[in-house]
Amino acid sequence: MSAIDELASELARLPGIGRKTAMRLTYHLLKQPAAQSRRLADALVGLTERIRQCEICFNLTEAPRCAICSDPRRDGNTICAVEEAADIGAIERAAEFRGVYHVLGGRISPLDGVGPADLTIAALVDRVRTGTITEVILATNPSMEGEATAIHLQRQLLPTGVRITRIARGLPVGGDLEYADGVTIAQALSARREMQ
Repeated sequence: MSAIDELASELARLPGIGRKTAMRLTYHLLKQPAAQSRRLADALVGLTERIRQCEICFNLTEAPRCAICSDPRRDGNTICAVEEAADIGAIERAAEFRGVYHVLGGRISPLDGVGPADLTIAALVDRVRTGTITEVILATNPSMEGEATAIHLQRQLLPTGVRITRIARGLPVGGDLEYADGVTIAQALSARREMQ
């Protein structure tokens, strides 16, 4: 296999990158100065050598503890459980949540061979049992796998006596009803609240 095909094959493994896009990226890199390609290669090596999971929440970090777990201003009594570390960024952009997180490392998906033991569920239950946690917010995605994961988490956490909540789902701001699917409308109706 040529070096061009080898790089294109590796790029095509990335999510959202098909074979044609991988080839375009490969040829683009070949047109750039060699120093730029080396910087990209060095950044990839640095990523794999320096980034690790936070020892508390499993977020991605360069230090033993992530910036959120290390921040004394965060409410350590409330944990928001998310599927992936990337989900933390989405919640943080809303600037509404001041608690801490727990990254599950995926979601239960029997078809993909991912069961509860493959996730950090046991570590979350241990955090709740040994800490001063008063609430766990389940912020898994509104997919079948995300719902199954949330239900499993609820069953595991119920014996601890902690308050368990689920993020609301429904219509996005600026969305039109005519374009929403039936499940989204049903979720929006069931999560309705009193107007004040």
